[in-house]
Amino acid sequence: MRPWYRAPPVRWPPMRLVRFEMGDSIRPGTPVGDEIVDLSPIAHSMEALIARGRTVVEAIEAQFEALPRQPEADARILAPLQPASLRDFLAFEDHAKAGAARRGEDLNPAWYEMPVYYKGNHRSILGPDEPLAWPTWTEKLDFELEVACIVGARGRDLTEQEAERAIFGYTVMNDWSARDVQRSEMAMRLGPAKSKDFATSLGPCIVTADEFSPEDGLSMRARVNGETWFETTGARMHWTFPQMVAYVSRSEDVFPRDVYGSGTAYGGCGLDQDRWLPRGAMVELEIDGLGTLRTELVDP
Repeated sequence: MRPWYRAPPVRWPPMRLVRFEMGDSIRPGTPVGDEIVDLSPIAHSMEALIARGRTVVEAIEAQFEALPRQPEADARILAPLQPASLRDFLAFEDHAKAGAARRGEDLNPAWYEMPVYYKGNHRSILGPDEPLAWPTWTEKLDFELEVACIVGARGRDLTEQEAERAIFGYTVMNDWSARDVQRSEMAMRLGPAKSKDFATSLGPCIVTADEFSPEDGLSMRARVNGETWFETTGARMHWTFPQMVAYVSRSEDVFPRDVYGSGTAYGGCGLDQDRWLPRGAMVELEIDGLGTLRTELVDP
């Protein structure tokens, strides 16, 4: 039943954007209570919505009361987007130092000179509550709790200020890793490949950049079968997302729907704890302000 008092249009804090399937169509929306406000009259897809950049928020607010609503129970929430590309960085100093220490080394000074990254498989994306089939070729499956930014504007040779304005929003990212395979790959000095390419989880939503700032410090936690494996408050990245976007844009175009993962903070993966996921586990990664990304590990 609708309330008797119709309030004026307001910003629903924060602006959470989801991609949902209903019937034979996939649409963008924003959850409100037990409903999803259908944003397809504004943009027919999440890809089209992101391509409009931050100005689309104003359009949503202006039309919010008139937009159709769908029962959330009738919808299936998908990964919030299909990335145009996927890069994963090593932005947390403590995690970078821990990795070097495991190899019996000091952190390479070059880490402080540029935000290093590898390219992931942007076609192997899982959404919230979408199960992951245990890869048949690994015994040491691991999670990585990360925040990811989504680029919302094309650009090249951007300043940090321009790069900041090009960021559309943020989501939770799980950089799944096969650690036994990764160890062998890293010995070849070309970076991770098969050990990472099999899956990356994103979700449950995108929170627009005007509503969320990783630079304010991240409060996040990881749970496995309900047990807290990791929790931190106020975690800060050495490299910021505007710095990452600006770096990638040097003599190279960045595009809407490019996704950049932060890398994890120290302790935000089983590797840092020498602890490994059991088969059949339920993994929950939570970042305050962004939500909880759940994945069940199932038999192949």
